[in-house]
Amino acid sequence: MPLPDTMFCAQQIHIPHELPDILKQFTKAAIRTQPADLLQWSAGYFLALSQGDPLPVKDRVEMPMATQKTDTGLTQGLLKVLHKQCSHKPDVTLADLEQKWRTLCLPVQKLRALLQLDPCEDRIEWLKFLALGCSTLGGSLNTAMKHFCEVLTTDPEGGPARIPFETFCYIYRYLSRLDSDVSALDTESYLSTLKDSVKNGMIGLSDFFVAQRNTLKL
Repeated sequence: MPLPDTMFCAQQIHIPHELPDILKQFTKAAIRTQPADLLQWSAGYFLALSQGDPLPVKDRVEMPMATQKTDTGLTQGLLKVLHKQCSHKPDVTLADLEQKWRTLCLPVQKLRALLQLDPCEDRIEWLKFLALGCSTLGGSLNTAMKHFCEVLTTDPEGGPARIPFETFCYIYRYLSRLDSDVSALDTESYLSTLKDSVKNGMIGLSDFFVAQRNTLKL
């Protein structure tokens, strides 16, 4: 015989005072991030929340890019999320990277294909992986660097997207070595043309885009 339903009055039900705000923040995060698998993303969200780690949440809603060279599912917004989660250390383990990749509902086979561009054993330098991710968002080395600057910069969104010129050169050389169409001589020549644009050791988006256009006209 089934047990009768237990009736409770409002005074008997304890609602944790944190619950409304937790649910409100979770709902806003889910709307901004638009995960393909809400349950999978939610598990990663609450795990990060419980451990005090950066949350897998986009800064704002974004539309997927239609110009991606490969169907990785990546967007600049998702790379920014990964950067917030991984940039506190110089290197990231592949196991940790895969876990964060899965939380964002990105296909694991695409992660492995991305890593094949520069094979490694059990960890990869974070800035190098970020650069590889940026290279999938555009059709040129210069476009990859644009995305890299916009992810890495501490400038407000829509600002000059400045990063240290030393970092810019390091990543530009790294990506150019992976591109058989770009010679080491061309790389160094291009970087040399940018030195006059550097201010206080920083280079911004407009600096190297202007330099690239000028270079192409020669």
